[in-house]
Formats: sequence, structure tokens, C-alpha cells
Amino acid sequence: MTRIALLGPASSIHLQRWAAALVQRGHAVLVISQHRCERELLPASAEVLWLPHAGSLGYFRNAGPLRRALARWQPEILNAHYASGYGSTGTLAGFAPTLLSVWGSDVYDFPYESAAKGWLLRRNLRRATAIASTSEAMARQVRRLVPDVGEIAITPFGVDLTQFASAPHASRPLTIGIVKSLAPKYGVDLLLRAFAGLPNACRLLIVGDGPQRAELEALARELGIAARTEFTGAVAHAEVPSFLNWLDIYVAPSRLDSESFGVAVIEASACALPVVVSDAGGLPEVVRDGETGLIVPRDDVPALQAALMRLVLDPGLRDRLGRAGRAHVVRVYEWGHCVELMERCYERTIRLGAHP
Repeated sequence: MTRIALLGPASSIHLQRWAAALVQRGHAVLVISQHRCERELLPASAEVLWLPHAGSLGYFRNAGPLRRALARWQPEILNAHYASGYGSTGTLAGFAPTLLSVWGSDVYDFPYESAAKGWLLRRNLRRATAIASTSEAMARQVRRLVPDVGEIAITPFGVDLTQFASAPHASRPLTIGIVKSLAPKYGVDLLLRAFAGLPNACRLLIVGDGPQRAELEALARELGIAARTEFTGAVAHAEVPSFLNWLDIYVAPSRLDSESFGVAVIEASACALPVVVSDAGGLPEVVRDGETGLIVPRDDVPALQAALMRLVLDPGLRDRLGRAGRAHVVRVYEWGHCVELMERCYERTIRLGAHP
């Protein structure tokens, strides 16, 4: 058993899943966060500390409360999630050993917003005992920021293969879809434009909500596909498998490299869906082109439409890619395997902390 302090957004499903898995495997876990969530979303046997200060300044003002909490609880390791905000809190608290887990926008966007933010992010990365990334693509971005960073552990977000699996469904029109926040960087507008050129018998299901929803709904009307397109709004993560099982093809047309890891894509693959993704960020890492899905250039509507048309017209190809996608997730992204990778990363970080 290891005493592990998790510092990060407790409101995130990803932090909640890490906490639950670590408790399940017998570790003592303390969740520390300034982003509150309902207590039942965290493991009953985990301890929870809500930091007193919120907002951007909270990441600095919470350093003292964090330092005192760690001195009291005495973890063997602090795992800070997000190198920017919570990474700053962890760095200022001065605890070692610290594993800094990078998530995406913290290394792709934050350091380029100002010189001060770039300096802060690089400082946090350099002062961590060790660094973990969910993808090789994001690890390369970390090395661009801090070339002398050393080894970066790859600890992907895995999939619960009992929860995410194909399920029989009633006969219905061929349905293409996406589960994502409706924001410009995820390219949902590209999907709408590509879908407009597909046969009228096809349907489009867009699961999620976000700042671009009204704009996307207007675009669907403008393209003449509103009657064939359904926007579900936000859904709980536990509901995602049932929505995926309404689909025949899953699409992730992201346009920016800050799409650091395609967790939604591997969830779709786990449900034996063929996937079409752009070549942005970490998406090509989770898809084997022509084997588990199709990869197209980002921001290329004709290429996206051609890939979708190919799958629409070839049910055998859809079936083959979907079955291979499920097998690939079983081999590489099964949740228990990913938790073991994180546990090994903790062990290595603790050793490094003992012999800096």
C-alpha cells in the first residue's frame, strides 16, 4: 500500500477515476482540490481536502494550506494533475517526491499566453521529481518546452471494458456521431459540413454541450441537415456507452494539437465502432490507420467526407475496423493495465525522490 496525495480538479471524471482505481487497489488516497464536486463522486474511503481559495489566484494562495495538509497526512508521493494551475500549487508547497501529470492545454496553450506563464510552466516542469503524460504526442510537447526534462512516463487514460462494450440495438438509420464538448478546437463544424454531402438516409448524433452549440445548430439549419441532426446536450459519463451504441461510425475531427489524448476515441473503439479522426495531437496514436479506423488531415472537409462515405457504403469495412478497434483497446488501453502503469510510475518517482 502506498500513501498517495492526488492534487487536481476533483470535478474532473479523470481525477475521480484515478482516485477510485487507486483506492480499489488498496492504496491510501488523499484528494486535494479547489474544484469541488459532490462527495459521492469520490471513493468513500478516500480522504478529501477542499482547498480554501478558488480561481487563478487560488493556485498560489493555496500553497500554504497544501503544505500544512501534506505535513499532517504525510503521503509517500504527491501527484499533481495539470502542470499549470495545480502544478504551481504543488511547486510552491515544496513537497518531494512530486509526480507532475500533464493533461493538454497546460502545455499546449498556457505557456504561449504570455512570457510569465511560459516561465511559470517551465519552472513547474523542472522542479517536479518526475513527469507523466497521457500520450507520446504530449510528451514531445513537454520536451519542446524543457529539452533537458529526462524520461517522461506515459500513463494513458484507459477504458473500463465492461462499461464500454458493443450492445445490440434495434434497427435504425445508419448513424454517425461524436461525443465531445462543443468548442471550435474539436472541429464539430467540420463534421457538419462533411455530413451534408452524405446520403439523406444517414443520421448525425452530436452528444455534448459547450459554447459553440447555438452556432453549430444554426450551421446545421444553414446546411439543410437540421432534420437529420440531433444535439443531445450534456450527458453524464455513465451514459456515454449507451449513446455510443446508437452509432455506426464515430468521428473526432479535432483541428488543434491540444487534443492531447483521444480518450473519447478509445471509448468508441471499445464499443467496436469504426472511427474517423484527424491527424491532430495524440489522436493518431490511438488509431491504426486502415486497421481500427481512418485518419484524415485536419481541417480538410473533402477528406473527412470521403472517409465517411467510404464507411457508409461498406458495412464490411465498418465491421472489420470496429472489431479490430475493440481488440486494440483490449491490448493497450484496458483500464487495469493503465492503472498498473501509473502505479509503476509512482514507484519510480518515489525511488527518484529517495535518490535525487
